[in-house]
Amino acid sequence: MSIPHAVDLSVKPEVTAFFDEPTNTISYVVKDPNSNACAIIDSVMDIDYAAGRISYDSANEIIDYVKKHDLKVEWLIETHAHADHLSAAPYIQGKVGGKLGIGENIKVVQEVFGKIFNEGTEFQRDGSQFDRLFKDGDTYQIGSMTAFAMLTPGHTPACMTHVIGDAAFVGDTLFMPDGGTARADFPGGDARTLYRSIKRVLELPPETRLFMCHDYAPGGREIKWETTVGEERAHNIHVHEGISEDEFVRVRETRDKTLELPRLIIPSIQVNIRGGNLPEPDDTGKRHLKVPINEL
Repeated sequence: MSIPHAVDLSVKPEVTAFFDEPTNTISYVVKDPNSNACAIIDSVMDIDYAAGRISYDSANEIIDYVKKHDLKVEWLIETHAHADHLSAAPYIQGKVGGKLGIGENIKVVQEVFGKIFNEGTEFQRDGSQFDRLFKDGDTYQIGSMTAFAMLTPGHTPACMTHVIGDAAFVGDTLFMPDGGTARADFPGGDARTLYRSIKRVLELPPETRLFMCHDYAPGGREIKWETTVGEERAHNIHVHEGISEDEFVRVRETRDKTLELPRLIIPSIQVNIRGGNLPEPDDTGKRHLKVPINEL
């Protein structure tokens, strides 16, 4: 794997995690150790699904942290268009600033789900809801740190791992070693592609810190979100060293057939392909999300 010349993997950003229990999501504030610049990764907007009520307690916790520590938010990063929680990036952006970035393949995801949800011609499928669409190997600055985006599709076409100094934020590409890997059966997902993406991540130096977007506490252990490349290489139950691509694909595809859809997939996808924005209100001022019906 080619690492951009400007990237210094020895830099140690300060990483603060925020765990959202209802969605088992971990959001991060990633601070430059040499300035007050930071990035916010994979934020969460709260939803009472049954009531159709949106709130921002999780996002406000991050905003309060940023303000308390006098941080300058330069980036709001989405590792992919999540299917299990709603992004709070536009809300946070309105409070503390920052540019919103995601992988350029969000356009593929928008096209697929734009059809599924019958979004119509008014829904832009060009990624224009975001400030930056990252290509594989693109770099960007967080204060004095040069970060880079690595294309890691398989879970979704738009998945990217963001490498910031000695820390890499893998989204749903990997879980903790005892959790294995994320599913690859969503539209545009592919187990073989996921395996190859994971191998790219595991080519990083073994001491590289890896930060998960989710943890489900297998076996009832406490919630965890940080491991290393070395630990994943040695102990990940799905992709440790010695597991072949064909073996991984067999295990992953077999497991995916047993999984139910995420509880929040219907609202999450519709909001997240819009960059975290809710659909436009109708003539009465009400906003609506759609539920596609599959008739027999």
